[in-house]
Amino acid sequence: MLLPYLRAQKEIPGVFGMRHIAISLGLIAAVTAFTAKSSFADGIDDKVQLCSGCHGENGIPQEKSTPIIWGQNEGYLYIELRDFKSGARKNDQMSAIVADLSKQDMKALAAHFAGLKWPNTAQPSPSKDITKQALTVIGSIGCTSCHLDQYQGDGSTPRLAGQQSGYLQKTMADFRDRSRGNNPGMSDLLNAAQPADLDPIAQYLASLTVIGGGQ
Repeated sequence: MLLPYLRAQKEIPGVFGMRHIAISLGLIAAVTAFTAKSSFADGIDDKVQLCSGCHGENGIPQEKSTPIIWGQNEGYLYIELRDFKSGARKNDQMSAIVADLSKQDMKALAAHFAGLKWPNTAQPSPSKDITKQALTVIGSIGCTSCHLDQYQGDGSTPRLAGQQSGYLQKTMADFRDRSRGNNPGMSDLLNAAQPADLDPIAQYLASLTVIGGGQ
C-alpha cells in the first residue's frame, strides 16, 4: 500500500521530496515493529492461557499441590522455568510445557505473572500448638534470612506467605529427599527439620496474609 506513495515521492525534487521519503520509511518501520510486537503478544497470550490450565484462570490452582504463581517474585519464576527447561528441576508436565520456550518467552511469562495480584485463597489459620511448632522450627532453620520477615521473599527468592499448603508441604518433602535438586542449600536446611514438622510449617505459611504481590 505504501509503495505507490514512495514512488510518487521520488518524483518530488529537493529537500521536500526527501523529507517525505524519510517519513514514509519511518511509517513502514513503525508498521513492521507494531506487527512484530502484536505477534509476540499473541504468542505470549497463548502461553499464559496454557499456564492457566493448571495454575488457575483466577490465580487459584485447581490442585492443592500446584503453586500459586500470580504475584510471585519475577526472578524466582524465571529461574524455575529455566531449571525445568534444563532439567535441573524435574517435573514431566512442566518439562514438556517449557521445552519449546525461548529465554525471551520465559522472561515475558515471569514478568506477566509477577505483575498480577496474589489471590486470596482464604486458607484457615492453624491452631496455637501448630503455630508454635511451626515458628520454633522456622526459627531454628533460619527461613527469614532469605524469605524475609513477612515471608514475602525478594527477587529470586520465592514468596511463601499465602502459598498453597499442599504445595509447600510437597516442596519441603522433595527438598528433604533431594528429588528436587535445583537448590541443594534448601535440602540441607530442611533436613535439619523432622518430617512431622513439615505440615505445621506449611499450614502456618499458607495462612499468612500477603503484603504486596503484583498490582
